[in-house]
Amino acid sequence: MTKQSERPGKMLRDELMSKHTTWRVGGPADVYHAPRCRAELLEFFRGLDASTPVYWVGFGSNLLVRDGGIRGVVIATSQALGELRNLGGGVVEAEAGVPCTVLARQCARWQLGPAEFFAGIPGSVGGALRMNAGAFGGETWNSVIEVDVLDRQGVVHTRPRAAYATGYRHVQKPADEWFLAARMQFSENYQAAEARMRTLIAGRKATQPLGLPSCGSVFKNPPGDHAARLIETAGLKEARIGGAQVSAKHANFIINTGGATAADIEALIRKVQSTVESRHGVRLEPEVQIIGEPAAAGHPAAEGG
Repeated sequence: MTKQSERPGKMLRDELMSKHTTWRVGGPADVYHAPRCRAELLEFFRGLDASTPVYWVGFGSNLLVRDGGIRGVVIATSQALGELRNLGGGVVEAEAGVPCTVLARQCARWQLGPAEFFAGIPGSVGGALRMNAGAFGGETWNSVIEVDVLDRQGVVHTRPRAAYATGYRHVQKPADEWFLAARMQFSENYQAAEARMRTLIAGRKATQPLGLPSCGSVFKNPPGDHAARLIETAGLKEARIGGAQVSAKHANFIINTGGATAADIEALIRKVQSTVESRHGVRLEPEVQIIGEPAAAGHPAAEGG
């Protein structure tokens, strides 16, 4: 009998990305690969044609896949890259597929911090590294010492924090390198983490439309202001296109009320941008990553159906 660790991971063709995004929308990916271990992932890359587009997906938050789907390969990281280790001295190694909420809870158990802000990031460590995700005043790269990355040839490199220019929801990195893991430095004997994390999670539940299909925050906060305030004061709470709606609970969330297409959501994003710019003179920048192809003409999704 083959051991579980030796079984190959999923390799699916024309896999609907609506199954793998928190908005529950998205057309088919040419290839969807969910390797079971790091070795399988590296072997896959060593045999991959250099011209094939590659997209990495953790839990599908902060991601809008258009209705026409993705031409290329989608790599799902949660199985192959799910290890979390306490290396001692306040250093934690987290692989890219680890949920940010798991990182926050485990650091609290280890009395390491400040890491509780990770509980407010609805995605994986890999996604948090890619965009310098943050919540409750904390940012991912403030804790990073070094990262392991994978290149197009399937070779792993370790790079120091100083190799990357980071800013608010931004990380400058080579296009053909992807994050496998990070080692992060936290303070030891951090006593306040668990109580503060419970408070932060309770506040998130009270103010955000959790439990409804969304991507998390849609727009970056502009300097000195909040996207949610600008959207709300522009009269856009509950604004709707098709099945996509600006949340009544938190204006920087767009929810799928049922039957939304990616085109509905993208159109609503554009409407929010244009209205806020008209009312406030501020052009909101999306935090969400938009990838893939529009639906072909005549396809129901292309018509908003």
